[in-house]
Amino acid sequence: MTINQLSYLITIAETGSLNKAAELLYISQPSLSGAVQELEKELGIIIFRRTGRGVTLTTDGAEFLLYAKQLYGQYEEILEKYGKNGRRKKKFGVSTQHYSFAVKAFVEMAKAFDMSKYEFAIRETKTEEVIRDVSNLKSEVGVLYLCDFNRKWIEKLLRSSGLVFHHLIDCRAYVYLWKRHPLAGEAGISFDQLRDYPCLSFEQGENSSFYFAEEILADNEYSRMIRANDRATMLNLMIGLNGYTLCSGIICEELNGNDFLAVPFRDDEENRNSIMQIGYIVKKNTILTEMGELYVEELKRCLKM
Repeated sequence: MTINQLSYLITIAETGSLNKAAELLYISQPSLSGAVQELEKELGIIIFRRTGRGVTLTTDGAEFLLYAKQLYGQYEEILEKYGKNGRRKKKFGVSTQHYSFAVKAFVEMAKAFDMSKYEFAIRETKTEEVIRDVSNLKSEVGVLYLCDFNRKWIEKLLRSSGLVFHHLIDCRAYVYLWKRHPLAGEAGISFDQLRDYPCLSFEQGENSSFYFAEEILADNEYSRMIRANDRATMLNLMIGLNGYTLCSGIICEELNGNDFLAVPFRDDEENRNSIMQIGYIVKKNTILTEMGELYVEELKRCLKM
Protein backbone atom coordinates (compact mmCIF):
# COMPACT_ATOMS: atom_id res chain seq x y z
CA MET A 1 0.00 0.00 0.00
CA THR A 2 1.34 3.43 -0.94
CA ILE A 3 0.35 7.03 -0.31
CA ASN A 4 -0.36 7.38 -4.02
CA GLN A 5 -2.78 4.46 -3.93
CA LEU A 6 -4.65 6.05 -1.02
CA SER A 7 -4.85 9.32 -2.96
CA TYR A 8 -6.18 7.46 -6.01
CA LEU A 9 -8.80 5.68 -3.93
CA ILE A 10 -10.06 8.89 -2.32
CA THR A 11 -10.22 10.73 -5.64
CA ILE A 12 -12.13 7.89 -7.35
CA ALA A 13 -14.64 7.73 -4.49
CA GLU A 14 -15.18 11.51 -4.63
CA THR A 15 -15.67 11.63 -8.41
CA GLY A 16 -17.46 8.29 -8.84
CA SER A 17 -15.57 7.79 -12.08
CA LEU A 18 -12.26 6.27 -13.05
CA ASN A 19 -12.01 8.54 -16.09
CA LYS A 20 -12.65 11.75 -14.14
CA ALA A 21 -10.28 10.65 -11.37
CA ALA A 22 -7.57 9.88 -13.93
CA GLU A 23 -7.94 13.38 -15.42
CA LEU A 24 -7.64 15.03 -11.99
CA LEU A 25 -4.65 12.88 -11.05
CA TYR A 26 -2.91 13.38 -14.43
CA ILE A 27 -2.44 9.64 -15.05
CA SER A 28 -3.91 7.27 -17.62
CA GLN A 29 -7.11 5.41 -16.86
CA PRO A 30 -5.47 1.96 -17.32
CA SER A 31 -2.69 2.93 -14.87
CA LEU A 32 -5.28 4.07 -12.33
CA SER A 33 -7.29 0.86 -12.72
CA GLY A 34 -4.13 -1.20 -12.32
CA ALA A 35 -3.19 0.64 -9.11
CA VAL A 36 -6.63 -0.01 -7.63
CA GLN A 37 -6.51 -3.69 -8.59
CA GLU A 38 -3.08 -4.06 -6.95
CA LEU A 39 -4.41 -2.50 -3.76
CA GLU A 40 -7.50 -4.74 -3.76
CA LYS A 41 -5.30 -7.79 -4.24
CA GLU A 42 -3.01 -6.72 -1.37
CA LEU A 43 -5.94 -6.11 0.98
CA GLY A 44 -7.97 -9.12 -0.12
CA ILE A 45 -11.15 -7.10 -0.65
CA ILE A 46 -13.09 -5.54 -3.51
CA ILE A 47 -13.13 -1.77 -3.05
CA PHE A 48 -15.15 -0.61 -6.06
CA ARG A 49 -18.06 -2.11 -7.98
CA ARG A 50 -17.81 -1.17 -11.67
CA THR A 51 -21.05 -0.28 -13.43
CA GLY A 52 -22.03 1.37 -16.68
CA ARG A 53 -22.52 4.63 -14.80
CA GLY A 54 -19.12 4.58 -13.15
CA VAL A 55 -17.93 3.06 -9.89
CA THR A 56 -19.45 2.74 -6.44
CA LEU A 57 -17.95 1.62 -3.16
CA THR A 58 -18.61 -1.86 -1.84
CA THR A 59 -19.33 -2.32 1.86
CA ASP A 60 -15.70 -3.29 2.44
CA GLY A 61 -14.58 -0.39 0.28
CA ALA A 62 -16.64 2.14 2.24
CA GLU A 63 -15.17 0.89 5.51
CA PHE A 64 -11.63 0.96 4.14
CA LEU A 65 -12.18 4.48 2.76
CA LEU A 66 -12.67 5.81 6.30
CA TYR A 67 -9.25 4.49 7.32
CA ALA A 68 -7.69 5.67 4.06
CA LYS A 69 -8.89 9.23 4.63
CA GLN A 70 -7.49 9.21 8.18
CA LEU A 71 -4.11 7.94 6.99
CA TYR A 72 -3.94 10.35 4.08
CA GLY A 73 -5.01 13.24 6.31
CA GLN A 74 -2.16 12.47 8.72
CA TYR A 75 0.25 12.30 5.79
CA GLU A 76 -0.86 15.76 4.65
CA GLU A 77 -0.42 17.14 8.17
CA ILE A 78 3.11 15.75 8.33
CA LEU A 79 3.91 17.17 4.91
CA GLU A 80 2.47 20.55 5.85
CA LYS A 81 4.60 20.69 8.98
CA TYR A 82 7.83 19.05 7.84
CA GLY A 83 7.80 19.42 4.08
CA LYS A 84 9.86 21.84 2.03
CA ASN A 85 7.32 24.62 2.53
CA GLY A 86 6.12 23.36 5.90
CA ARG A 87 5.30 25.45 8.94
CA ARG A 88 7.54 23.53 11.35
CA LYS A 89 9.82 25.81 13.34
CA LYS A 90 13.50 24.99 13.56
CA LYS A 91 14.58 24.29 17.13
CA PHE A 92 17.71 25.36 18.99
CA GLY A 93 18.42 24.87 22.67
CA VAL A 94 21.20 25.65 25.13
CA SER A 95 21.66 24.11 28.57
CA THR A 96 24.04 25.86 30.93
CA GLN A 97 25.23 26.22 34.45
CA HIS A 98 24.10 29.51 35.98
CA TYR A 99 26.18 31.98 33.96
CA SER A 100 24.84 35.41 33.00
CA PHE A 101 27.31 35.56 30.08
CA ALA A 102 25.74 32.38 28.66
CA VAL A 103 22.32 34.06 28.76
CA LYS A 104 23.75 37.24 27.22
CA ALA A 105 25.25 35.24 24.35
CA PHE A 106 21.87 33.55 23.83
CA VAL A 107 20.11 36.92 23.69
CA GLU A 108 22.51 38.23 21.05
CA MET A 109 22.22 35.03 19.01
CA ALA A 110 18.41 35.11 19.06
CA LYS A 111 18.37 38.73 17.86
CA ALA A 112 19.94 37.62 14.58
CA PHE A 113 16.98 35.41 13.64
CA ASP A 114 13.29 35.85 12.93
CA MET A 115 12.00 34.31 16.14
CA SER A 116 8.58 33.68 14.58
CA LYS A 117 10.29 30.99 12.48
CA TYR A 118 12.34 29.38 15.26
CA GLU A 119 11.72 27.68 18.58
CA PHE A 120 14.48 28.71 20.97
CA ALA A 121 15.13 27.42 24.49
CA ILE A 122 17.73 28.20 27.15
CA ARG A 123 17.89 26.15 30.32
CA GLU A 124 19.87 27.25 33.37
CA THR A 125 20.03 23.97 35.20
CA LYS A 126 22.04 21.46 37.21
CA THR A 127 25.42 20.30 35.91
CA GLU A 128 24.27 16.72 35.40
CA GLU A 129 21.24 17.92 33.44
CA VAL A 130 23.43 20.11 31.22
CA ILE A 131 25.31 16.96 30.23
CA ARG A 132 22.15 14.89 29.87
CA ASP A 133 20.37 17.51 27.76
CA VAL A 134 23.19 17.67 25.21
CA SER A 135 23.63 13.90 25.20
CA ASN A 136 19.90 13.43 24.49
CA LEU A 137 19.90 16.24 21.87
CA LYS A 138 17.43 18.25 23.94
CA SER A 139 20.02 21.03 23.65
CA GLU A 140 22.62 21.45 20.94
CA VAL A 141 25.15 23.22 23.17
CA GLY A 142 25.94 23.00 26.89
CA VAL A 143 28.05 25.41 28.96
CA LEU A 144 30.03 24.31 32.04
CA TYR A 145 33.51 24.40 33.55
CA LEU A 146 36.33 22.05 34.45
CA CYS A 147 38.96 22.44 37.16
CA ASP A 148 41.63 20.30 38.82
CA PHE A 149 39.06 19.05 41.31
CA ASN A 150 36.30 17.89 38.95
CA ARG A 151 38.10 17.36 35.63
CA LYS A 152 38.69 13.60 35.86
CA TRP A 153 35.11 12.89 36.90
CA ILE A 154 33.41 15.22 34.41
CA GLU A 155 35.61 14.20 31.46
CA LYS A 156 34.83 10.53 32.15
CA LEU A 157 31.11 11.32 32.15
CA LEU A 158 31.42 13.33 28.94
CA ARG A 159 33.21 10.47 27.17
CA SER A 160 30.61 7.93 28.23
CA SER A 161 27.88 10.29 26.98
CA GLY A 162 29.52 10.81 23.59
CA LEU A 163 30.27 14.47 24.27
CA VAL A 164 33.27 16.72 23.63
CA PHE A 165 34.40 19.71 25.73
CA HIS A 166 35.66 22.80 23.87
CA HIS A 167 37.73 25.17 26.00
CA LEU A 168 36.87 28.90 25.85
CA ILE A 169 38.62 30.74 28.69
CA ASP A 170 40.57 30.27 31.94
CA CYS A 171 39.49 32.14 35.07
CA ARG A 172 40.64 32.29 38.68
CA ALA A 173 38.20 32.36 41.58
CA TYR A 174 36.39 35.54 42.52
CA VAL A 175 34.12 36.26 45.47
CA TYR A 176 30.75 37.44 44.18
CA LEU A 177 28.76 39.58 46.62
CA TRP A 178 26.42 42.54 47.10
CA LYS A 179 27.99 45.97 46.60
CA ARG A 180 27.04 46.90 50.20
CA HIS A 181 28.54 43.76 51.69
CA PRO A 182 30.99 44.57 54.52
CA LEU A 183 33.83 43.13 52.41
CA ALA A 184 32.85 44.82 49.14
CA GLY A 185 35.63 47.41 49.41
CA GLU A 186 38.44 44.88 49.78
CA ALA A 187 41.05 44.49 47.03
CA GLY A 188 41.07 40.74 47.72
CA ILE A 189 39.13 38.45 50.06
CA SER A 190 40.41 35.36 51.90
CA PHE A 191 38.54 32.42 53.41
CA ASP A 192 39.25 33.72 56.91
CA GLN A 193 37.40 36.93 56.08
CA LEU A 194 34.42 34.93 54.76
CA ARG A 195 33.89 32.69 57.78
CA ASP A 196 31.14 34.85 59.28
CA TYR A 197 29.09 34.94 56.07
CA PRO A 198 27.05 32.18 54.39
CA CYS A 199 28.43 30.61 51.23
CA LEU A 200 25.76 30.28 48.55
CA SER A 201 25.72 27.29 46.24
CA PHE A 202 23.42 26.10 43.46
CA GLU A 203 21.45 22.97 44.31
CA GLN A 204 22.58 19.92 42.35
CA GLY A 205 20.05 17.41 43.65
CA GLU A 206 20.05 15.18 46.72
CA ASN A 207 22.00 12.33 45.17
CA SER A 208 24.37 14.36 42.99
CA SER A 209 28.11 14.10 43.42
CA PHE A 210 29.89 17.18 44.77
CA TYR A 211 31.95 17.01 41.56
CA PHE A 212 28.90 18.60 39.91
CA ALA A 213 29.15 21.77 42.01
CA GLU A 214 29.06 24.94 39.93
CA GLU A 215 31.19 26.91 42.35
CA ILE A 216 34.97 26.66 42.14
CA LEU A 217 36.78 25.44 45.30
CA ALA A 218 33.72 23.33 46.12
CA ASP A 219 35.92 20.81 47.95
CA ASN A 220 36.77 23.33 50.67
CA GLU A 221 34.95 23.22 54.00
CA TYR A 222 32.40 25.96 54.62
CA SER A 223 31.01 26.59 58.09
CA ARG A 224 27.87 28.21 56.71
CA MET A 225 26.21 27.03 53.52
CA ILE A 226 22.89 27.85 51.83
CA ARG A 227 21.76 26.16 48.60
CA ALA A 228 19.50 27.79 46.03
CA ASN A 229 17.85 26.66 42.79
CA ASP A 230 18.06 29.81 40.68
CA ARG A 231 20.15 32.90 40.13
CA ALA A 232 17.46 35.38 41.24
CA THR A 233 17.13 33.67 44.64
CA MET A 234 20.89 33.63 45.09
CA LEU A 235 21.10 37.36 44.42
CA ASN A 236 18.34 37.97 46.96
CA LEU A 237 20.27 35.96 49.55
CA MET A 238 23.36 38.04 48.87
CA ILE A 239 21.40 41.15 49.76
CA GLY A 240 19.34 39.79 52.63
CA LEU A 241 22.00 37.69 54.39
CA ASN A 242 25.28 39.16 53.12
CA GLY A 243 25.90 35.84 51.43
CA TYR A 244 28.54 35.24 48.81
CA THR A 245 29.49 32.73 46.17
CA LEU A 246 32.69 31.87 44.33
CA CYS A 247 32.62 32.43 40.60
CA SER A 248 34.62 33.16 37.47
CA GLY A 249 34.46 36.92 37.95
CA ILE A 250 32.74 37.37 34.58
CA ILE A 251 29.74 39.59 35.26
CA CYS A 252 27.06 40.73 32.83
CA GLU A 253 25.75 43.96 34.36
CA GLU A 254 23.26 44.32 31.52
CA LEU A 255 21.36 41.31 32.88
CA ASN A 256 22.30 41.23 36.60
CA GLY A 257 22.49 44.97 37.19
CA ASN A 258 25.33 46.83 38.92
CA ASP A 259 24.40 45.99 42.51
CA PHE A 260 26.89 43.12 42.70
CA LEU A 261 30.68 42.89 42.63
CA ALA A 262 33.31 40.28 41.89
CA VAL A 263 36.34 40.65 44.18
CA PRO A 264 39.46 38.51 43.60
CA PHE A 265 39.79 35.56 45.96
CA ARG A 266 43.03 35.76 47.95
CA ASP A 267 44.37 32.28 48.63
CA ASP A 268 46.69 31.04 51.36
CA GLU A 269 48.68 27.88 52.08
CA GLU A 270 45.59 25.91 53.15
CA ASN A 271 43.14 27.32 50.63
CA ARG A 272 44.82 27.50 47.24
CA ASN A 273 43.20 29.15 44.26
CA SER A 274 42.31 27.10 41.21
CA ILE A 275 41.73 27.64 37.50
CA MET A 276 38.22 27.41 36.04
CA GLN A 277 38.31 26.24 32.44
CA ILE A 278 35.01 27.45 31.04
CA GLY A 279 33.87 25.87 27.80
CA TYR A 280 31.00 24.37 25.88
CA ILE A 281 30.04 20.77 25.18
CA VAL A 282 28.49 19.23 22.07
CA LYS A 283 27.88 15.76 20.72
CA LYS A 284 30.98 14.12 19.32
CA ASN A 285 31.43 14.54 15.52
CA THR A 286 28.59 17.07 15.44
CA ILE A 287 28.42 19.88 12.90
CA LEU A 288 26.83 22.88 14.59
CA THR A 289 23.75 24.45 13.07
CA GLU A 290 23.77 28.10 12.03
CA MET A 291 22.29 28.99 15.42
CA GLY A 292 24.88 26.88 17.22
CA GLU A 293 27.79 28.47 15.40
CA LEU A 294 26.53 31.98 16.11
CA TYR A 295 25.89 31.13 19.77
CA VAL A 296 29.48 29.93 20.20
CA GLU A 297 30.75 33.13 18.54
CA GLU A 298 28.63 35.21 20.91
CA LEU A 299 30.01 33.23 23.86
CA LYS A 300 33.54 34.07 22.77
CA ARG A 301 32.59 37.73 22.33
CA CYS A 302 30.98 37.93 25.79
CA LEU A 303 33.98 36.30 27.45
CA LYS A 304 36.33 38.89 25.92
CA MET A 305 34.38 41.79 27.43
